[in-house]
This record gives sequence, C-alpha cells and structure tokens, in this order.
Amino acid sequence: MIELKKIALSRGQKELLDQASLIINPGEKVGLVGANGTGKSTLFGLLRGELKEDGGEIFVPKNWRISSVLQDLQQSDISALDYVLQGDDRWFNNQKALIKAEEDQNIEAIIALHEELTVIDGYRAPARAAELLYGLAFSTQQQQQSIKSFSGGWQMRLNLARALMKPCDLLLLDEPTNHLDMDAIYWLEGWLSRFTGTLIVIAHDSIFLDNVVNKIVSLEEQRFLAHRGNYSNFIKWRAEKLSQQQKVFEQQQKKVAHLQSFINRFKAKASKAKQAQSRMKMLARMDIVASVQANSPFQFTLTAQSDCPNPVLQLNDVTLGYGERRILNKIRLHVGPGERIGLLGANGAGKSTLIKALAGDLIPFSGEIVKSPKLKIGYFAQHQVDTLNLDETPFWHLSQYAHRVDQQVIRGFLGGFGFAGDKAFEKVGVFSGGEKARVVLALLAWQKPHLLLLDEPTNHLDLEVREALALALQDFEGAVIVVSHDRQLLSSVVDSFWLVHEGKVEPYDDDLDAYAQWMMNQRKVQIQGETQSNQLMEPVKPSVQDNQLHQLEHQLEKAKKDIESLKNQLLDFEQSELKQRSLKKRLETLEQHHADLENQWYKILS
Repeated sequence: MIELKKIALSRGQKELLDQASLIINPGEKVGLVGANGTGKSTLFGLLRGELKEDGGEIFVPKNWRISSVLQDLQQSDISALDYVLQGDDRWFNNQKALIKAEEDQNIEAIIALHEELTVIDGYRAPARAAELLYGLAFSTQQQQQSIKSFSGGWQMRLNLARALMKPCDLLLLDEPTNHLDMDAIYWLEGWLSRFTGTLIVIAHDSIFLDNVVNKIVSLEEQRFLAHRGNYSNFIKWRAEKLSQQQKVFEQQQKKVAHLQSFINRFKAKASKAKQAQSRMKMLARMDIVASVQANSPFQFTLTAQSDCPNPVLQLNDVTLGYGERRILNKIRLHVGPGERIGLLGANGAGKSTLIKALAGDLIPFSGEIVKSPKLKIGYFAQHQVDTLNLDETPFWHLSQYAHRVDQQVIRGFLGGFGFAGDKAFEKVGVFSGGEKARVVLALLAWQKPHLLLLDEPTNHLDLEVREALALALQDFEGAVIVVSHDRQLLSSVVDSFWLVHEGKVEPYDDDLDAYAQWMMNQRKVQIQGETQSNQLMEPVKPSVQDNQLHQLEHQLEKAKKDIESLKNQLLDFEQSELKQRSLKKRLETLEQHHADLENQWYKILS
C-alpha cells in the first residue's frame, strides 16, 4: 500500500501540496489528473525517491520494484530489441553474470543462474520484448535498427516499451499516449488492462482513462481529490460535489454578509462590543468554500470571418514530399465552408506533410492547391509553439496582432485562455508546454480565421483545456482540418475523415473503432510480409524466433558439455563420498535444465 500523510511540497516559490493525504491500495489503477503545473509529474519524483517532501510522510513498500519511462533520448548503437530487453533488469543482470560464470567455468554458478532464469521467465524475455515493440508499431526490421537512428517520438516509444518490459510492483506512466498512433493506444489499453501490479498514469485522454483506470486522483487546491471508478464516473461525482459546494458557498456568503453587517453596525458600540468581537472571531474561523466558477478558468470562443470563400480550398493532383522523396501522390480533394475533417493514418504516413502544404509551409512537387486570396488560415503545430518569444509575455504576443486595441480588452481575452491577472505579463519562457500551447491558441482565436489547421493541438493540454477547446471548435463556424490521437476531440468535433495511407489521401467512411481495427489488421499483414520476405532473403536475416532458437541451441550445447564434464568427474572413484554426492546433485539439476531447454526448443519449432 502507498500512503501519503499530510504532504507539503513546494517547487521554488510555488506551493504544490499542502496537508495532502492519499492512500493507493495494491493492484489499483489510478488516473492522476489536474491542471498543468499542479504537481503531477513532481509527485512521481516523490514516489521514486528522487525528491524529498517539505513536510508529512510518504510510505512506499521497500520491497516494491518501480518502473517508469525514461525522459532522455538515447544516442547508442544498441538495437531497439536489445535496448528494450535491458529494461528487464533481472534478466540483464542474469545474462551478465552467466557470461562471467561461463568464462570462469564456474559450474555451480552456471547451474544456479539457469535455475534463476527459469524462475524469472527469462527464456521468454526476447519474445516478450518483441511483442512490446510490435504493439508499439515497430516492424521486425526496425527492431534491429540502432536506437540512435530513431526520431525523438519513436525513441519515447522505445522508452515506454523498456518501462513495460521491467517486471514491477508499481508502474508510473506520464502521458504515455503522446507519441502513439491510435492503434498503438488501443494496444496499450489492452496491455495495461492485463497488468497485475499497481498503476499510476498521468493522462489527459479521457477515453484512455475510462478504458484503463479504476480510480481517479485529481490534484486540486494543493490537495488530492480521490474517487473510485473511471474518469466519466469521476466527472459525474465531481459535478454533484461542486453543485453541493456551490449551494454551501451561497449559503455561507449570506451568513458572512449577515455577520459582517452585524460587526459593521455594532463594533463601535460599547454595549455590543463583545458580541461584535465574537462574530469577528467566528468570521475568521469560518472555512470559506471556493466558488465553483473558480474551478473553470478556461472559457474562450473561436470565431470565423463571415466572408468565407467557397470552396475554402481545392487540391488538384497534388504531389508532396521532401528532397527526392515523394510522400503523397496525386491528391484530388476539396474543402467546403464549415467542413470538419479529421486526418487518420499511421505516424509517418504524411498527415503533417499535408497540413504543412495546406498552410503554405510546403511547396508541392506538382499539382495545384487552389485558395482564395482572401482566405485566412489559422495554423496550430508544434513548431508554432516553438516560435514564441520566450522573453516576452502573452500580452506582448497578442498585442502584435491587436493594434490600437484597449489593454483591458486584450487582458479580458487572454483571461479566457487561463492568463488572467498577472499571468498575462509573465514571460513565456517559464511556461509549461500546455501553457505555451494556450498562448498559440489565443493568437489563432484573435485572428478569426476561415480555416483552422490543427496538428496535434491537445498535446500537453490538460483535460479542462481540452474540453474548452472541443466546445469552442463545436461552435466554430469556419472549416476545420485536424490531426489528433485524442479520440474524444475527434468524436466530438469531426464530421468526416480522410485516410492518409500508402501515398494516398482518400475519404474514410467508417468510425474510429473500425479504423483502429483496420490499422491492427494492417500491422499483422505487414509483419507477415516481413517474415516471408526474411525467409526469401539471402543471407537470411534472423527473426525473433530464429534468435530464440539460436540462443537455446547455444545453451543446449553448453549444458551438454557441462553434463559430460560432470560425468567424467564422477568416474574419479578416489573422490570423497561428500564430493560424489555434490557432483550427483549438480548433475541432476543440470540434466533437468537441459530437458527444460529441449522442451522450449520443440515448442518454438512447433
């Protein structure tokens, strides 16, 4: 059981936790939610023992093994498969010890290590690592590539696979779906549903939380608000709680006003002074309940210009790519006013390439993208976030677009995006990724575009902002084209889909669940094709199965030699009876190990 008792924690000048208590029972799957900057990732640091609380007590069982995702990117020649394999530290340490024992010809150590390998299911480790990588969309060929050859997003997938590879009692996952395709998210949901340890996951994907967790812990006002059930259950429960809180607040405000009125009327009168003092103390002791409205700071709208051209844009035989590489070929599509289109397709299929071309950031190899000269486009992408001036404020950024606009109007507009009061004048450089994304969204909203191009707009946004964005997009009267793995956003905003696949962009008429199943089927076909291709290649590139067989054959040969060596030693009748018994015991163990290896070998072949 994990227990946090009256925890206090500050980072710099910001107080994150104050008298916060929480209990997480073994086997619970907890979704950790809360606004950006409330301390969710910091809590992970506390649980891992990397940070120290300022007050209170934290209890995590000492014998619990903890696994979490590395955040750094790797520059190594090690293969993806070997990198993930090393996530199972027991297997990795066993293999190092086994190599040393074999070099030293230490029979007893070799026997003991093989017995340990059986106990920890180490013989299946390569297969388990391959299964994880397949689930996260790594092909057989990619599994043999060096990890430094992968981009940042794919390296984060490798780090996720490595964390899942480690046998653990407590699994900590911080935004695990951020770099995943939709089918990989479905796969991860299935894997986590079968995980038997304790899980704490930070996620801003409401559907993912509904499908994975059985308890929600929300960080609010420096405390933990916990409720058993999935995220939808939590939202209903919290709404009822806040409704009751609002009623209490309104009743309390009446009482406060009555007390304050009495104090104001009678504090100067000697005959009523004691009663006035008593009510002043009562007022000071009263625990003022926060108003519900304070919990929803994000209230913004997205407005389109009224003179939207028709069609908004049209693609005539457009071919796109980079350098010599063609990615999308002969695209023929058009977008009409008010259309809401979601782009589907695997990572690398060309979704972002298409968005860049529509935004004017990428010139087609051939064909034509027809736009009206008066078309106004609002483009959200990660590189837009990266171009913010880190030394300037949200107010300064918006002022570059809002010329000769009253300062209070700008401040009121920014307040809807969570930059109320002094926050509007803080430097962007100290903001979180989610806060920077909100600055870009505010800039887009101010410009009132005819067409919104959104490339993963919800990455790093917390659940409240995602909900506010979805509501704003629902009311937006212009056209929308969005790339997102946020199923809730797509389901609530998009009316139609385009599928980007194998160099084509075509309308897709089914729903998201059908798309995820289609993607998984495509993956199976790809894997089968790779396996058949590997069998035809000269020289044959070993598959995961081949590697397992080779490893088992090596171990069988080694065990056979060790058995022969022990039998030869037993022929020395001058040895003591104690030594003979010891050799016989070791021989029995080694022969049993040899039999187990043979069984595994036959299972793979069959």
